[in-house]
Amino acid sequence: MNIGIICYPTFGGSGVIATELGKALADKGHQVHFISYDQPVRIDAFTENLFYHEASFNDYPLFKYPPYESALTSKIVDIVKANNLEVLHVHYAIPHAAAAVMAKYILKREGISIKIVTTLHGTDITLVGKDKSFEPVVSYSLHESDVVTAVSESLKEDTYKYFNYGEPITVVPNFIDFKRFNKQPKDHFKKAIAPNGEKILVHTSNFRKVKRVPDVLDIYRKVCSEVPAKLLLIGDGPERMAVEEECRECDICKDVTFLGKQEAVEEILSVADLFIIPSETESFGLAALEAMACEVPVISTNTGGLPEVNIDGITGFTSDVGDIEKMGSDAIHILQDSNLAQFKKQAKEHSLKYKLENILPLYEALY
Repeated sequence: MNIGIICYPTFGGSGVIATELGKALADKGHQVHFISYDQPVRIDAFTENLFYHEASFNDYPLFKYPPYESALTSKIVDIVKANNLEVLHVHYAIPHAAAAVMAKYILKREGISIKIVTTLHGTDITLVGKDKSFEPVVSYSLHESDVVTAVSESLKEDTYKYFNYGEPITVVPNFIDFKRFNKQPKDHFKKAIAPNGEKILVHTSNFRKVKRVPDVLDIYRKVCSEVPAKLLLIGDGPERMAVEEECRECDICKDVTFLGKQEAVEEILSVADLFIIPSETESFGLAALEAMACEVPVISTNTGGLPEVNIDGITGFTSDVGDIEKMGSDAIHILQDSNLAQFKKQAKEHSLKYKLENILPLYEALY
């Protein structure tokens, strides 16, 4: 089958999922054509059956903002015609779904039929999409798609809630690469971080307010009152400076390490004992799943898609947003030597449900 994939080319979750999906489809013999403003970051070498097409535009003085959506639409039309594409798989509603729908109707006038699969990833519905300035376009794009998928049951329900959309939505969860995300022995690394056998807690995010990173510090302080522990904070973003200042003020700086953005996050997860994700909302919780694949149990909130990934009492524990007391107590429970090994084992076992080979056939069936 000839498939076009339209996605953001960045490190964000939707771009990573779209790229890994395209690579897997190409490995199975499908012709896959990526269309975006830049080459997706995970496409780093020539791969048979996989092609990239840049949607570029001229920066005319007339335009205050470059007309990317129009350029993308024109590129989609060109690539569909030149490569006989049968399906467009669009990741993230704005602006990709709208551009695909526009291209579909341009092609229809020329007697060319193309089907659209739109995958919703989260903020394209829960944050950006429900903005009144975008809502009519997103609603129309959903209605004009041939298939709509969401990465969690929670996101599916949010879509029905925020948009006048009555057609079926298929839930196809995210997946991870288990060749990459697995327990890797790094004893020397662990010894350097926790020389006295302290437990290692990890949080990774883009340090936005919705991630509630100060809650991570509060949970960590509660854990330290009973369990010797170190905290690793991975990522960067607008809230990082405030969090660093809080660390200095409460005198825990020496036990908290800010690692910034890390490409090989799986190596850090491999030495962790507990992953903390106290977000205000998560449509899926891919970071939690990556931790579980590395045998790391999870403390999370019970919002959005997180309870679908982190099974309360099995792979870790879930709590209401902001319930530091419970999250801290649950963390201490998991970190007890009599409990930790079992939680690690259960986290790994559950994560295996999200193997790419389990998810890929679901998308192929939709195509």
